[in-house]
Amino acid sequence: MRLLEGGINVVTTTVNRLIYPPSFEPDIWREQLQQAAASGGASLYASGIEPGFAADHLVLMLATQSKSITSIHASEIALYDDYPVVETMRDAMGFGQPLDYVPLLAYPGTIAFQWGPGLRLVAHGLGLKIDEIRERFDRVATDRDLHVAFGTAKAGTCGALRTQAIAVIDGREVITIEHVNRLAPDLAQEWAERRENPVYRIRIEGEPDIACDMSASLRDPEESGSDMQGGAGAMVATTMRVVNAIPFVVQAKPGLLSALDLPLTLPRHSLRPSVLRAP
Repeated sequence: MRLLEGGINVVTTTVNRLIYPPSFEPDIWREQLQQAAASGGASLYASGIEPGFAADHLVLMLATQSKSITSIHASEIALYDDYPVVETMRDAMGFGQPLDYVPLLAYPGTIAFQWGPGLRLVAHGLGLKIDEIRERFDRVATDRDLHVAFGTAKAGTCGALRTQAIAVIDGREVITIEHVNRLAPDLAQEWAERRENPVYRIRIEGEPDIACDMSASLRDPEESGSDMQGGAGAMVATTMRVVNAIPFVVQAKPGLLSALDLPLTLPRHSLRPSVLRAP
């Protein structure tokens, strides 16, 4: 708040609930941020990580091609074997824990708290009103010991999980934000096919049906043509989402902004000489 009060515009990838400011709770915190922004004549834009762009703004951009929409499904399909934070992986998500263990994600309200703002952003953008948000949490055990960044997930413990936050509109499940996260690419293929690198998948059913798979990877500069870890590319993409937004946030009216309040945040000065080199 001090930054906003001091007239400093803020962009951040944190606090997923701020990707759609009207849903930010508790109300008193939102009001304090709004007052600080008004006082300093500054703005705050939070892109989120996931949701954030792939699960909401990309959905809305694709929906500009729609005549009618029956349902929307936005998925992250990703390996989490390189994520090293034990508390997040074991306690919050339940990886490497027995299937009767109750992680933070399984507590009622957690999934809606985390991914509900993305649902509300999409619904608002399409002029829809959400009746309720439903939650689903599923797990699959690994059939072998998996040695990953946070430690070892023993055979019989959680090796893959799926979360779904679902917006019910007019009595129907219409918008779903889903995450399929695994410690090995061959687990839980009944949810999604084997993937080595992260993919963000959008499926819009309607007229027309729209399908989009998005990934972001980095190419090793020393070995042209070989790809580095896809997760690293996703990190760069996440960062550049807010970096490229800076001039547009500075020009925006003071307040708490969402992707709906900004134009296309196109990159400035992004062309590099290396791009023009012959292969």
